[in-house]
Amino acid sequence: MTYQEVLENARTCMGPYCKSCPTCNGLACRNTIPGPGAKGIGTGFIRNYQKWQELCLNMDTICENKPVDTALTLFGQKAELPVFAAPVGAMQLHYGDKYDDLAYNDILVAACAEAGIAAFTGDGTNPAVMEAAAGALKKQGGRGIPTIKPWNTETIREKLALVKAANPIAVAMDIDGAGLPFLKNLQPPAGSKTVAELREIVDMLEGTPFILKGIMTVRGAEKALEAGASGIVVSNHGGRVLDQCPSTAEVLPGIVDAVGGKMTVLVDGGIRSGLDVFKALALGAGAVLIGRPFVNMVYGGGAEGVKVYVDKLKAELADAMAMCGAHSLAEIRRDMIYGY
Repeated sequence: MTYQEVLENARTCMGPYCKSCPTCNGLACRNTIPGPGAKGIGTGFIRNYQKWQELCLNMDTICENKPVDTALTLFGQKAELPVFAAPVGAMQLHYGDKYDDLAYNDILVAACAEAGIAAFTGDGTNPAVMEAAAGALKKQGGRGIPTIKPWNTETIREKLALVKAANPIAVAMDIDGAGLPFLKNLQPPAGSKTVAELREIVDMLEGTPFILKGIMTVRGAEKALEAGASGIVVSNHGGRVLDQCPSTAEVLPGIVDAVGGKMTVLVDGGIRSGLDVFKALALGAGAVLIGRPFVNMVYGGGAEGVKVYVDKLKAELADAMAMCGAHSLAEIRRDMIYGY
């Protein structure tokens, strides 16, 4: 299958909210929650995408003519590409009846591992979601990163016990999940965490790297570092938790300047192409997460759809690197982009 064929197939089984648009930019779904859109007036998702498009690449081909290497090593694990599939949950509520969370994670984790990258898995109010995610990760030798919502301490402890047995690359928490409308007033309760509470979670992990997803300020990054997190994801949850946030591309450079070198800095939000990946790395991110497009790939093509998209991203990133004079990820510099 081609990328376009996967998208066309996804349109037959997605919905009613997601339209499997040719470009996943938040315009058609806008503020559809339930659905893939953003909170409030729906501009958060749109702004995330648009700000990457406003950045340009500085072409420079006066350099050595040799192959480029898109490989990444993170927390001791090698990947073919500095890209992770982002955690996505409540599949049937937001995207369509074809897959529930359990089936989606099972396909995604295996397909990403086969394609040479790794997936973050989602969480949900149904305990079976995390149980299945842990099972999917275990089948792939722990090649993935389970993501836990900011539940109460007792629930977190129970979920950590499940996922630690799968020996994952790391464990993440989408700390900004406290702002998801469908998590409010539910049991178990979910909400914000103090530095001390986060440090307690780090202690529970007993050396497994802990990643905090949902960091949008320098102060937030510094608090994550203080709590003992090994990494952060600069993320506004795709615009789904707070209306009228800045885009991740806008805040990423300042956060990297503050904590880069002290912890791993990842980023998500509106990243769609290999050129966008290059821009994110040029701004200082170690790797990126991509969410909604992977949903389309799974719905439209299963494991084959995931491979088609990963191959597309890799070819685009490799081309951008070659045309800007970077032969490895370490050679990508901020002066290789224009307009930040």
